[in-house]
Amino acid sequence: MANNNDLISTEMLVLIITATVIGTLARFLSLKLDYRQYPNYPNGYLIHLVTGGVAAALGAFIIPTLMTKNFTAVTFLGIAIQHFRDVRKVERESLLDLEGEEFAKRGNAYIDGISKIFESRNYITLIVAFTTALVIQLFQSFLDVPTWIEVFAGSVIGLVLFYFLKHFTARQKIGDIVTVTEGEIEIKGSDLYVDGMFVSNLMGREEAKNWFLEEGIAAVIHPNKDHFQIPLMNNGQRQAILFETTRRLGQRKIYSAQNPTDGKVIIAIVPIIQNFELLKETILLTPLLETVKKNPEILKTAKEVKADE
Repeated sequence: MANNNDLISTEMLVLIITATVIGTLARFLSLKLDYRQYPNYPNGYLIHLVTGGVAAALGAFIIPTLMTKNFTAVTFLGIAIQHFRDVRKVERESLLDLEGEEFAKRGNAYIDGISKIFESRNYITLIVAFTTALVIQLFQSFLDVPTWIEVFAGSVIGLVLFYFLKHFTARQKIGDIVTVTEGEIEIKGSDLYVDGMFVSNLMGREEAKNWFLEEGIAAVIHPNKDHFQIPLMNNGQRQAILFETTRRLGQRKIYSAQNPTDGKVIIAIVPIIQNFELLKETILLTPLLETVKKNPEILKTAKEVKADE
């Protein structure tokens, strides 16, 4: 017959379950199925929720292991971190394997950013679960209050921390540093121009000319400040814009060019969905890649730069 001393106490069980649930909930809230369709539903959701649940459980068990002076168990955190790094590696390899299946490639820089995000969200889940458990333990140790108050306080503080971390780790978008206008398509001989800017000389075939004149749309991306030209000149950033554009609108033909004088980027496309507002929205929502943030100035939005001036 089991010894009662070996059984986990009710208070500790409440702590572990609450922290695990709140941590898993935080991971669920950080999943966002949008026009990028990633993670895909439902298998992608399941994978990330299970991984997040494991991370939440690890965070929830830190306090109980410390309270029982079972310091060896804390070393499992090292294993957990390695596991999260493996998740990042698997995510990266999975996306690389799919590169040839889309209209346009995501590009290595975009894929690296996505894999880092999924790794970091597991850390956020672990921290939220740990904080929830810590608050409940403090209430149990120093305050004589009903159990529901302990659970409520731990849950609220854990979720507040989650929203803070979510905001802190949020990525900027292209829309923070540029404006997008509709460009006028013009074909001169075999050359394609948008707003008078040369884009391509591959318009020799009549089919191509007719496509762009009848069904083509063009977007002109204007950097809000001179130093915002830096990320737009990055091949990885432009590839990410092209990927999101073609994935959301589809494409029969697409060209991109950049004016080295003022940094404007032209995207001319014959899409399956002919909707400029949709094209504009997609460009503005494209994430600003971390790999282009080498200059501190480009971390600032136009509003922030104006305030500094």
